[in-house]
Amino acid sequence: MSYGLFLAFVLFLQVDAVVANFLANMALGQAGHIAISMAIVGSIAFILGVIAENKKPSAGEIITLKDAVICKFPSDPTVALGSLSFVFLLFSTACGLAAVFFPYKGKSIPAEGLFRSTSLVVFFAIAMLVSVLAGILMLWATTSESLHIKHKFHKDLNYACPTAKTGLFGGAAFLALDSTLLWLVCQMLTLNSRADYEEEEDSSGDYGQVLTTDLPIETGHQFPKA
Repeated sequence: MSYGLFLAFVLFLQVDAVVANFLANMALGQAGHIAISMAIVGSIAFILGVIAENKKPSAGEIITLKDAVICKFPSDPTVALGSLSFVFLLFSTACGLAAVFFPYKGKSIPAEGLFRSTSLVVFFAIAMLVSVLAGILMLWATTSESLHIKHKFHKDLNYACPTAKTGLFGGAAFLALDSTLLWLVCQMLTLNSRADYEEEEDSSGDYGQVLTTDLPIETGHQFPKA
């Protein structure tokens, strides 16, 4: 567990470094607020998932009767922590989608113009995939733990009173953190793609103006007859 917490701390520092570097290179405007919100809720989802993994009991206490087994589980906040982690993961994913499609400075960019960047397409697909996997894994772990605690009476005398599989909460937590990092990268690529698109739009507008102003039309000219 100590090694897992060490890795968690290292990855948390990486998230903090990415956010700090990102905000240092941009004004704290709409993009900055979205990045901060995304980093905060993503980090909370990660921390709650790690705590849920550490608090989860390895197994319940077996009480053997004549023809059945009753499982007695210690009181722990694993299910609540897993549920909260899943909710914060949803918020983080929503912030990630907002970071890509938000109309910064009130100007919307069409999707075909935004996704001209191959890097943005690749990172967006990976971020969505990792977010979905993190959500499925966290929901699976939380539901499994809840069902084990709820169903305490079993007719199988060899039933071992297990809990959710070890590593599910931790794996989902790390995937949640990875998805946050990927969404931050998507936001940076989105801002670059928007800047390129706006630059192309301005260039085409200036070119059209040159054509209309620098080439005057002579109204009195007549073409010779054949």
